[in-house]
Amino acid sequence: MSGKIKHTKNELKAQRENLQRFQRFLPMLQLKKQLLQAEIQHVLAAVHDVEQQETERHAQLASWIALFADPVEPADFLAIQAVRVSTGNVAGVPVPVFERVDFERRQPDLFATPAWLDDAVALLETLLSLNEQKKILQEQERLIRIELVTTSQRVNLFEKVKIPETNENIRVIKIFLGDEQTAAVARAKTAKDRLRR
Repeated sequence: MSGKIKHTKNELKAQRENLQRFQRFLPMLQLKKQLLQAEIQHVLAAVHDVEQQETERHAQLASWIALFADPVEPADFLAIQAVRVSTGNVAGVPVPVFERVDFERRQPDLFATPAWLDDAVALLETLLSLNEQKKILQEQERLIRIELVTTSQRVNLFEKVKIPETNENIRVIKIFLGDEQTAAVARAKTAKDRLRR
């Protein structure tokens, strides 16, 4: 890069301003990177919590398996109407935030269905809600990871390319201007000696 820069005082000033700008933005990018990493850990913990709840509900369901041999299917009485999601912000990244799942419940015929059906439908509702919540959390993780990659690339660009490159440009310009000043002084002394003679 040093071959493409001008060796002038204005260029030196511009390079110093660039260096100050890079050094000012780098800590903000590093902080954002740390926030994103912490948020990924938080989301992974939330996914783990939801998976644990799902496991507990499946264990409850296991005790009911014999009852499902009856010709009644709880899913016939329950359907997802809408998954309510809002938008949150994590270190400048818009992410979906799970609110709730709205269900459409079909009223069973109380005389034609077994007594356990209400409890089975409620358990199924919980399992479906947990599944939708897990999907939203996984989408959050995906979006945050994309931003983390971009932020990490920017941190590396500043740390490993821009700041060292700008420092080198400043060094080269200073040497050139110093040499030019030394040559000008030497020329002035030579001219003064000629005038004296």
